[in-house]
Amino acid sequence: MKCVRDADRLIEWIKSDPVRWTILDHVRSLDLPDCWVAAGFVRNLAWSRLHGRETDILTGDVDVIWFDPARASETFDRTTESQLRQRDDAVKWSVKNQARMHLRNGDGPYSSSEDAMHYWPETATAVAVRRTKDDVCEIITPLGLEDLMTLRLRPAGAFNDRKRNIFDQRVTAKQWLVDFPQLQLTA
Repeated sequence: MKCVRDADRLIEWIKSDPVRWTILDHVRSLDLPDCWVAAGFVRNLAWSRLHGRETDILTGDVDVIWFDPARASETFDRTTESQLRQRDDAVKWSVKNQARMHLRNGDGPYSSSEDAMHYWPETATAVAVRRTKDDVCEIITPLGLEDLMTLRLRPAGAFNDRKRNIFDQRVTAKQWLVDFPQLQLTA
């Protein structure tokens, strides 16, 4: 039941943020299959709200993920980023078809956007949202919401061991422990 309450709270935060809600509209207009906005777009908003901040300035990339093996070229993603820049050039768009990302990450092929998120570096980052045609905010959380909503920063999967250096580099480079001092780094 707590997971449902956490999901509802996260969805309410997304819907009440006019910048994020508009970005989700831009992404929805692409009509790409299995398409979501993920990672810092969701994570940083949750961490800001859990730190008592009423607003969260959107910084960094807006990670748009989608899945279609028939259009897995990087060129298609760059074209899609260009379309999004035409809608809002103030946003730093990052579009990645998850059907090809297993090659970069050294994993076996993924079967969907949600499946690909199982292989992301942190549990709290593996959260994605989208805005449906009916203006419903949908959420997927393949590694759960507990770590995100309890301010726990924890490596996921291979980032616990053989890819741990990547996780550690991300924590340092992104300065999460400085920007969000209530985070609890756990191994």
